[in-house]
Amino acid sequence: MDILSQEDRSIIMGRIRARDTGIEVFLRHYLFALGYRYRKNDKRYPGRPDIVLPRYRVAIYVNGCFWHGHGCALDSEVKSNTEFWREKIRRNKERDERNHRDMMALGFRVIVVWECAFRANKEILPILLSLEEEIRKGSNSYVEFPFQL
Repeated sequence: MDILSQEDRSIIMGRIRARDTGIEVFLRHYLFALGYRYRKNDKRYPGRPDIVLPRYRVAIYVNGCFWHGHGCALDSEVKSNTEFWREKIRRNKERDERNHRDMMALGFRVIVVWECAFRANKEILPILLSLEEEIRKGSNSYVEFPFQL
């Protein structure tokens, strides 16, 4: 049972940002400082990747652990309207897989950065360095950060 009314819950959920989250903005500033030029949320590409580096043929998706069903500590089980949320997250995961496949079919490498990579780790420099190395020299068509939970 939810402790908030349906109207209050709707207001709270409506304030959650889909674009320009703190992690996305941080990553964009970091990449720009390194000399990378990118496009953000470009609708020409499947799933509107959060960051697209056309020169390197890299698409970066920044995923919230709850919204994309990551399964980590930040991905909590909802206590009300559970069937709705399970179905919504299942559809989100299916859509993500389809978009990633479509981007790879276009010749892009896909990098998924999970929210927990930044929220759970005190030291993010190794993650950022790994991200940059993956952009420049990566041979994998699909990479997730963090690598393992």
